[in-house]
Amino acid sequence: MKVTDPGGQTWRVTRRWVPWRRRLKGTLGNLPDIFSSGLGDDPVSLVIGAVLLVLALPFLLLALVAGLELLLLLLVFPFALLVRVVLGQHWTVEARRGFRIHWQDEAGDWQASGSRIHDVSAAIERGEIPPQNVDLPTSEPDSESDSR
Repeated sequence: MKVTDPGGQTWRVTRRWVPWRRRLKGTLGNLPDIFSSGLGDDPVSLVIGAVLLVLALPFLLLALVAGLELLLLLLVFPFALLVRVVLGQHWTVEARRGFRIHWQDEAGDWQASGSRIHDVSAAIERGEIPPQNVDLPTSEPDSESDSR
């Protein structure tokens, strides 16, 4: 459900369909477009092409990993959905500010999660923003307090 808070910020309150969040979401659009100009057939172009290939290799590997993750998601999704529906797994409701997850909580079965989505959406529209409990910065332990 898409809602807007009193400050004009867009929020999306939805169910999470699979038990995990994609980690490489949006990385395919960030790949450089270095091969669009084309290269000649002389030795200098061969050297330039080899250098560009070495520079592009990390991005190509990242694209391969993102593609494999997406393929795995597409293969597992029907089974995860079937298990959730048949076995009555709990659904996670999440509120995203823009597209970044801000808050999440377990909500129970399908009907309870739908009710929770409506409740959270109505609260956001009233200006009652849920507390951030996702991607909170972790504080490192103080090394001076550990010393004797």
